[in-house]
Amino acid sequence: MKSNLTDLSTLDLFLSGLSTEEYTQLKPNLLEESLKAMPLLSWDLFMSAYQKQLTQAQKRAEVDKVFAFAKKFKWQADLDLAFAENDYEALIITDKDQNIIWVNDGFTVMTGYEKSYAISKTPRFLQGASTSVATKNRIRKKLKANKPFSEVIVNHRKDRSPYKCEVKIIPLVSETTTHYIAFEKAVV
Repeated sequence: MKSNLTDLSTLDLFLSGLSTEEYTQLKPNLLEESLKAMPLLSWDLFMSAYQKQLTQAQKRAEVDKVFAFAKKFKWQADLDLAFAENDYEALIITDKDQNIIWVNDGFTVMTGYEKSYAISKTPRFLQGASTSVATKNRIRKKLKANKPFSEVIVNHRKDRSPYKCEVKIIPLVSETTTHYIAFEKAVV
């Protein structure tokens, strides 16, 4: 049986942990083929599928969190439709005065700011020198109109580098508008 360092596998580690008696009992069942290393492609496929499942689980947890808020505040919005229609990296929920009450992990990835830093601030802390005054004014007017809207704004990451962000904002209403949800993603 040929062997070199690249052929070591999980099976090799398992076998090395056996006592001599255990190995002697197991040896007749071992074929040379079973000792060959799996191709790296197998691992890549596994990790790709695992990463996809992890991302889906994280998205489900985010949706569940938003629905928990919806139940607590008795929002009448069709959030199933909102999630179905809006692709996002970052989710932000603000109160009616635009103070952030919750952000998802994607917010940290997109902006570089920790979730705890964003809580109780308004999204204006993301604006900077490259943010258009005209865009800020349009957003302000659209918020006052109290209807869902979409806008592209230049925001700034924690390192102050600018990025274009597509923001889709939906008012969340019980008897009146109590909160807003923003679906955000970076655009080129």
